Amino acid sequence: MVKDLSVRLCGVELRNPVIPASGTFGFGTELEGAFDLNLLGGISLKGTTEKARYGNPTPRIAECPSGMINSVGLQNPGIDVLVEEKVPALRKIYSGAVIANISGFSVGEYARCCAKADACGGIDIIEVNISCPNVHDGGMAFGTSAKAAAEVTAAVKEVTRKPVFVKLSPNVTDIVEIAKACEGAGADGLTLVNTFLGMRIDIQRRRPVIAAGMGGFSGRAVFPIALRMVWQVAHACRIPVMGCGGVASAEDVVEMMMAGAAAVQVGAENIRNPWACPEIVEALPGLLDRLGAASARELIGAV
Repeated sequence: MVKDLSVRLCGVELRNPVIPASGTFGFGTELEGAFDLNLLGGISLKGTTEKARYGNPTPRIAECPSGMINSVGLQNPGIDVLVEEKVPALRKIYSGAVIANISGFSVGEYARCCAKADACGGIDIIEVNISCPNVHDGGMAFGTSAKAAAEVTAAVKEVTRKPVFVKLSPNVTDIVEIAKACEGAGADGLTLVNTFLGMRIDIQRRRPVIAAGMGGFSGRAVFPIALRMVWQVAHACRIPVMGCGGVASAEDVVEMMMAGAAAVQVGAENIRNPWACPEIVEALPGLLDRLGAASARELIGAV
């Protein structure tokens, strides 16, 4: 049973549409001994900022029914370590698409980090996480304002030649408005969605489980909402979409692609099951066969 699982993202060829989402797979090398990383279509690396960050105080992870809340706080070694050490180390063992996930707390920081990522030969796609608070605008997340999202997108596009995918926050009233603003500012593609804002309370201690109070909720429970947003944006915009949010099976991947996603990221499920991605890749040919599909590409936008 031979099926063509390959997809393309802005000219970048992926052997299949399955990509571990940023923050759930480290910098790739951490999973080297678990399975052959070359089974994956791409890898979205851990979110990176200009300077090293130690992240938020613990506890910063809370389990939930069908999901989890995290408030890691973008713990990372900084952009220079990413391009000088992490990406070269990954490239020694991995030949697929490498996606650098970039975060920032000002437009200037985004631009500087993306310029360095663009100059790194081992990086194929730049994914810009606009869920960070804008320190120059009262702390409002870039991704909750169409104007701010467009400003970041335009600044990044001025300093890059590689494809730029903007990763959208779902914590907005109208995600299509944000998506179209990014498209209008020059984004080559969009990733959606990032985590939802959530909270758990320790009833014995009478305080939040997460030290920061709230955090990003992800996992299987968010899949129907994420799928709806992917469908809305894919039908409103002309640029490619990477679907993300609660994906845990080959069937979920197909749903995301039928909704319009050209590739699909697997996030929290990797935390629960480190072999989730290769298991999904293995199951895809049989599922395509049952659906009467010869290739993964023909599923994109089928609904």
